[in-house]
Amino acid sequence: MLKLEHIDKNYAEHHALKDINVTFNPHETTVIVGPSGSGKSTLLRSLNLLERPDSGQYTIDDRVIDLNKPVTTDTLLWVRRKTGMVFQQPRMFDHLTIMGNMIEAPVHVLKQSKAVATKHAHELLSAVGLDETANRYPYQLSGGQTQRVAIARAMAMAPDYLLLDEPTSALDPELEAQVLRVLNNLANENQSMIIVTHNMDFARHAADRMLFLEDGEIDFDGTPDEFFNKPTERIHRFLNAFKFDQDEH
Repeated sequence: MLKLEHIDKNYAEHHALKDINVTFNPHETTVIVGPSGSGKSTLLRSLNLLERPDSGQYTIDDRVIDLNKPVTTDTLLWVRRKTGMVFQQPRMFDHLTIMGNMIEAPVHVLKQSKAVATKHAHELLSAVGLDETANRYPYQLSGGQTQRVAIARAMAMAPDYLLLDEPTSALDPELEAQVLRVLNNLANENQSMIIVTHNMDFARHAADRMLFLEDGEIDFDGTPDEFFNKPTERIHRFLNAFKFDQDEH
């Protein structure tokens, strides 16, 4: 369980998160949506402590982190082992093969043997349909392949929660579909995931729960059925904007 209580985050003159109170349950896929600048990515990155909230309390399992005080390095590392992050444009070590990138953290952070880490990496690459890329270098992969490897690399650390920030927004529709299939498979396996996305079709089919953020506040927290089929007036306008954008293309 991840629980945020009274979370606030300010950037200069922008109040990014305003008294956020939310609990993320294990074995669920939560999709976070909202207009640009609503605080979606800030909320997601706060769960990994890539963004440090100015105040509030963060509970992971039974461990309580007081964010009104400095966070120790040990606590920070512990949080990041619990919460694997996949970015919109993932970066890999260019001088290492895909396998080298896959096993780097398990060997040096989790202290796994190279043999164990390699075996697990092959299993994960197979799960995302890319085991044949193990001996290639990052520059030899397409954008969709890179993103799928990034998901496998995050899973290599066995995080309790997988956090994904717009994982397909930089991809064309065909490559996006490759990544979404991987995420759908993880959702079907009850991997705990929290995903920021603009893909409403994916959200409709993969989410167990929807959060709608606006102006740094959670305006909706409920099921996909409620979100898509019984929307508030504000959410109705939000969804119509996506239909208009699709019609334009």
